[in-house]
Amino acid sequence: MKSKEVARVFRQIAKILELKGDNPFRVRAYERAAQNVEGLGEDLEKLAHQDSLKTIQGIGEDLAAKIKEIIATGTCKHYQELRKAMPQGLIEMLEIPGLGPKTVKAIYEKLNIDTIDKLERAAKSGKLCILEGIREKTEENILRGINILKEGQKRTLLYSALGVAYDFINQLKKYKGIEKIEVAGSLRRRKETVRDIDILIVSKKPSIVMDKFVNLPGVKDVLAKGETKSSILSKENIQVDLRVVEKDSFGSAEMYFTGSKEFNIKLRHLAIKKGLKINEYGVFKADKKIAGKSEEDIFSLMKMEYVPPELREDRGEIEAALKNNLPKLVNLSDIKGDFHVHSRYSDGLATIESLAKEAKKYKYQFIGICDHSRSLRVANGLSIKEVHKKREEINKLDKKIKNVKILCGTEVDILSNGSLDYPNSVLKEMDVVIAAIHTGFKQSKKQLTKRIISACKNKHVNIIAHLTGRLWGIREAYDIDLDEILKAARDHNVALEINCYPERLDINDLGCLKAKKAGVKLALGTDSHMLDQFGFMDLGINVARRGWLSKDNIINCMDKGRLIKWLKK
Repeated sequence: MKSKEVARVFRQIAKILELKGDNPFRVRAYERAAQNVEGLGEDLEKLAHQDSLKTIQGIGEDLAAKIKEIIATGTCKHYQELRKAMPQGLIEMLEIPGLGPKTVKAIYEKLNIDTIDKLERAAKSGKLCILEGIREKTEENILRGINILKEGQKRTLLYSALGVAYDFINQLKKYKGIEKIEVAGSLRRRKETVRDIDILIVSKKPSIVMDKFVNLPGVKDVLAKGETKSSILSKENIQVDLRVVEKDSFGSAEMYFTGSKEFNIKLRHLAIKKGLKINEYGVFKADKKIAGKSEEDIFSLMKMEYVPPELREDRGEIEAALKNNLPKLVNLSDIKGDFHVHSRYSDGLATIESLAKEAKKYKYQFIGICDHSRSLRVANGLSIKEVHKKREEINKLDKKIKNVKILCGTEVDILSNGSLDYPNSVLKEMDVVIAAIHTGFKQSKKQLTKRIISACKNKHVNIIAHLTGRLWGIREAYDIDLDEILKAARDHNVALEINCYPERLDINDLGCLKAKKAGVKLALGTDSHMLDQFGFMDLGINVARRGWLSKDNIINCMDKGRLIKWLKK
């Protein structure tokens, strides 16, 4: 977590320096340092304690001192001085997706716009168009970026919310007065974003637990404190609610507070038909409580299968459970490999050898090294010559590293005209080919759909990556005809990726459900650019489970031999 904190501060410094018009080399130095610190495979605090920070690429005496300061205080003097010297509104404007420091600087200097509200008003009234390079379409994009930013501030990414929730839970677990503890709400259902965090506990000493809770280190502000419920605002600005419930009501409370609202309503109607009443305290027949200690007891009483939390969205799961017809959902333990990992050949921070060894730690049978193709220069895309060099290295490593097959792959760009960034003569040499759109997001729905379908028709393409192109809080999904793409994917035996990267989770759960019904396979890829991102696979599993997927629907669950045959079509 310290690595992420340091990287965040360094990136903010880089943005402010660029806004000031500072030396571009200094800006790049902070950006590079942020990337290298974030991708560190070692404990940053340990390196700081050993005075070994300068062993990190791009970290000299000055940056090492700043890292130590951030680790100790959460910030650094230089960052605070830069913030004080800059209008706060401009710093906030830097967070608007698609709005770079140079444009913010021009808008401020020429139009004296120094807040997001002023910027929004100016864009709506067309006043920004007097600036060189800004047209009506640019104003529309700025307004869209402001909306994305505002929506993103209302909800928190699943990955971030899980980190906050389990930080609180792990601290509370240290107190012996807590008999049982569980996360609830949309977080337990593993929705891709959440508004707040619900935690349920059983304790015979609730008032003492509440005292401890509101005084934990992660608390920014106490919103409410009571005997059995308290609410705080975390330092990450997420509301966390803690409730104490009775032991014999824990199951019913779990079910009630996990939701969703639609699921709960349908379950209550089902209970009424059976002459029962169900609420957060239990299941009652007349005034007698007959269940509530565990969720399993409640589902059994209702004569239905246990419905996993991820499915509780009223999408037919109750009807399926009553018929004993729920799918056996995929588990993390079913995954035998990752298809989408980047090495140092493009924009990753790890060698192919270290990636393969990391895959062994996860007990994977295969790992797909899919670096970017040549046209994506911003990600250091590989020339054809570099592709051949990478192939040679993988051939050697495959003989050296046992029990994990290194798949030589590419994340090849689907170009604006629908062609692929490498010729077939190169693609046919790949073990796995992932095709993806990285540019031209503003094309029409018809054009974008045509590009993806064209890629599906290429006999060498195995997987389409991050299908809708969305980046939560940064970029909206582009418009595509999913039904047409599913048809092409099925007809040409192409899998669609569940990109496990926290800001992507693309395709989403509803897309997974449609793909399953259409008979299209799914492929999970972490899109890892550093070793510790292998753990993102769990996020993709959450999406898959919410999309009703079993291991039979996912090619990562194939054993190595079967997979290689599938890839060769």
